[in-house]
Amino acid sequence: MTTEATLPSTSASPTARQVWTRARGIALALVLLLVGAVAIAVIRSDARHGELDPRSADPNGSRAVAELLADRGVNTRVVTTLDEAAAAAGPDTTLLVAVPDLLSRSQQSRLHNAFADSGGRTVLVAPGSASVERLAPGVTADPATSLDSTLSPDCDLPAAQRAGTADTGGVRYTTTHLDADKCYTSERLATLLRIPAPTGDGDTVVLGAPDILLNDRLDKQGNASLALQLLGSRPHLVWYLPSLSDTSATGSDDERSFFDLLPSGWLWGTLQLFIAAALAALWRARRLGPLVPEKLPVAIRASETAEGRARLYRKADARDRAATALRSTTRT
Repeated sequence: MTTEATLPSTSASPTARQVWTRARGIALALVLLLVGAVAIAVIRSDARHGELDPRSADPNGSRAVAELLADRGVNTRVVTTLDEAAAAAGPDTTLLVAVPDLLSRSQQSRLHNAFADSGGRTVLVAPGSASVERLAPGVTADPATSLDSTLSPDCDLPAAQRAGTADTGGVRYTTTHLDADKCYTSERLATLLRIPAPTGDGDTVVLGAPDILLNDRLDKQGNASLALQLLGSRPHLVWYLPSLSDTSATGSDDERSFFDLLPSGWLWGTLQLFIAAALAALWRARRLGPLVPEKLPVAIRASETAEGRARLYRKADARDRAATALRSTTRT
């Protein structure tokens, strides 16, 4: 018969409804996680709008320091491409690189070569270990950041002495340059370095945190004084905001894998999700191996056993198993 040729499903085979009942909790958790990620991305994108932009009046913008510099005769010009930044090199120009870590390796090397012997000043805002070694050779970023945000000068740099305490705490640096000014130290590591150029009057300033440039922090401590002195030493200020649309970032030596482009936070978050999923799987699979029959503590009448099994078959909608059992018993 045709019914005998097909392999009947077992009574333990889950139905679509049972699968949905078991998986809806995980599906709901994934939906909530996705919605939370989208919400956080939207909030962070709004909060970071205009960050370190001298044209922005947002709390994280830098329009206030640009206005103060303009009152002192310093002209501020915003550039978003490497070509514009490199072309602005000159002894009467200060170049501020807002987010050095966004630059590719070739961009960092090219920018350093353009300003190394220009006689001007280069200000690097919170560069990490990936960028500071190329933009400021001889300087290394420490993996551990400063615990305190407000620090005292602890150096002989006139600008730092006049400013006093400032919010420079962030990335800490070490350098092999013996003539470098090491200011605002945290556990004997500097959060502000001034490295004179080998020739001429140029120098490079490495700043561990952007706080002294932000609108909502400019009136705190000696932030305004330090920012004006660092950025106002030349009549022209070129404010370089690296852009992902800059065509100079498409060099052949900057090919990176997909994982290199992911922030470290996403990688750690994904690892935690995998660990949580493995623990949940172990918890749900705590019964390892097939079910084994065990002796009942009391004797049960055959009629009750038959009725109980029949109810189980009906609950599981296992008509094929019930029919097979009836046919087998009838043949017997």
